[in-house]
Amino acid sequence: MNSIGLYIASFLMAFVVSWATTPLAKKIAFKFGAVAQPRKRDMHTKPIPRMGGIAIVSGFMVTLILLSHKVESLEAMQITGIAIGGMMICILGIFDDKFELSSKLKLTIQLIAALVAVRCGITIEFLSVPFLPHFNLNWLSIPFTVVWIVGITNAVNLIDGLDGLAAGVSSIAAICLMILSIHSGHPTAVFLTASLAGSCFGFLPYNFNPASIFMGDTGSTFLGYMLSVTSILGLLKSYTLGTVCIAVLILGLPIFDTTFAIIRRILSGKPIMSPDRGHLHHRLVDKGYSHKHAVVTLYGVSGIFGLSAIGFVMSDVRFVVAIFIIMGILFYYNARINAVSATETQPDSSPQSIN
Repeated sequence: MNSIGLYIASFLMAFVVSWATTPLAKKIAFKFGAVAQPRKRDMHTKPIPRMGGIAIVSGFMVTLILLSHKVESLEAMQITGIAIGGMMICILGIFDDKFELSSKLKLTIQLIAALVAVRCGITIEFLSVPFLPHFNLNWLSIPFTVVWIVGITNAVNLIDGLDGLAAGVSSIAAICLMILSIHSGHPTAVFLTASLAGSCFGFLPYNFNPASIFMGDTGSTFLGYMLSVTSILGLLKSYTLGTVCIAVLILGLPIFDTTFAIIRRILSGKPIMSPDRGHLHHRLVDKGYSHKHAVVTLYGVSGIFGLSAIGFVMSDVRFVVAIFIIMGILFYYNARINAVSATETQPDSSPQSIN
């Protein structure tokens, strides 16, 4: 099987397994009582099963087990670390979806999972940033890698606030990482991102608004963990100029949303891990965007970040500028359409005549 055929097969296998096992994940969620009850900050109004991430994990892991041996230049130690760390995150998510574990316990397990990846050779060994000299991290490599993995894991988890948002954004990020991994020649990262994208797409039909199941922390933290480690393998191990900026761009939506959430909570004197309704997706809905409209808008934002990263790597400034201009026009008309829709759906407040 040639490389392109392998990547297509990986995507399709992960898609089919994820799609086929989502109904089973629903039954497991109901059996274990992992059901999301509506809360004040939530967007859903009726109980919905979570643990849908079991299907995403199944799609990815089955593909990893059956096809990874066909990947060129595969390092068994790295794949082992990814599998073990990913399953740790998955099991943690399952318990969290059922029992709502404390933030300290979750952070501890996430740190251990990150260290497993580091122990198996998945590390950020240097920084390459535009306009700055190449910087070898040396002893800072381990803490920097751990912070990156744990940070992205939680960033993806925090954007999982609307039906289909985390799955769609993760799909976009995975595809962009896959393209750049092909460009930089990292077959293991291409295989992993293709499998991850397929798993997300297989789950998305059940999760898009109106969702019949949520991925829960089982899925969102697993996606964050996998995106963080694959970005290291596909980008951050490369000497290409600006790799850190490129990785941040691809994962821009969850990174910036989480950064602003942390700043917002610090300024308001709240714990960093405390939930609120200040995330970007909440703000869009509060401004009158419909659920689907808000999600599609954020897909567009994530797409802009990803395409911009690809344009920078390809050294095509005109492509990047064109993307920003086109998306700016689309967002302008998107806002206009949303404003008109909000006006049309607003109840008539004029006094009614009495006959």
